[in-house]
Amino acid sequence: MGERVFLIALLVVMGMGWGATMPLAKIAVSEGYRQFGLIFWQVVISSLLLGSILALRGQRLVFGRAQVRMYLFVALVGTVLPNAVSYQAAVYLPAGVIAILMSSVPMFAFPIALLMANDRFSWIRLGGLVCGLAGVVLLIGPEASLPERAMIMFVPLALVAPAFYGFEANVVAKYGMAGLNPIQLLCGASVMAVLIVLPLAVLSGQWINPWPPYGAPDAAIVTSSVIHAAVYSVYVWLVMRAGAVFAAQVSYLVTGFGILWSIWLLAEQYSGWVWAALALMFTGLFLVQPRSAQAGLAVVAGHEARQDRRRTP
Repeated sequence: MGERVFLIALLVVMGMGWGATMPLAKIAVSEGYRQFGLIFWQVVISSLLLGSILALRGQRLVFGRAQVRMYLFVALVGTVLPNAVSYQAAVYLPAGVIAILMSSVPMFAFPIALLMANDRFSWIRLGGLVCGLAGVVLLIGPEASLPERAMIMFVPLALVAPAFYGFEANVVAKYGMAGLNPIQLLCGASVMAVLIVLPLAVLSGQWINPWPPYGAPDAAIVTSSVIHAAVYSVYVWLVMRAGAVFAAQVSYLVTGFGILWSIWLLAEQYSGWVWAALALMFTGLFLVQPRSAQAGLAVVAGHEARQDRRRTP
């Protein structure tokens, strides 16, 4: 009983941490910083933190051909591309709305899984997909749903990131992680992303000078990067300790805390249509959530499930 309470408390802390990264992204873009400069420092910080974890564990990165391909794939599909569109969406959309839309990861993952033959069709999960789509319609349909009607055009932009994450999860679930553990994969992908984004940040004029004076956007990107690396590491541990299905329930908490943090840090207010959309998205998330160990927020879950099956005689 005591251990279960501890694991649930850990799940809540993870949801609080990941949820906070959404209003932090809004703060990071509030004074002119843009996506490539922000992503560069994010992946630099993640590389240093995750590299330190690997060093403490006596592990290192592996640079075989298969591993480099996987680093490159996760760097592009799991970091650079989704983060670029997320930061751009954060310029125009309330952070709480982005938090709601981010809960659609499993809803994208399900049809992609069907196309890739990773999963079987289910009417219940199709119903979850329909609920998710209805939630998006409530966000963009009624005139009173968003603070400004012009924001509607940026909702599809905010849905690009969850689509990428759903694709990433399915590819890793199908093809594995090239013999890497999750922290090795994320660290290697972060290092690869540094190499990709550095010239983009410089050539696009989005380079962020690391020297003082520092403001709220600087504090936001550092805090967000540290939270992401720390919470992801805890997520990996929780998957191994309590199972992927239990750990995947953090999806609900990330969205809920993302909204609460946005209200507290940014004083955001939402119409009744937004709360109704949240209810529909949560319903869809519950219905579409895989009951096996392939889950929404991280690519770790499917890998750990396959490892468990291989160890079972």
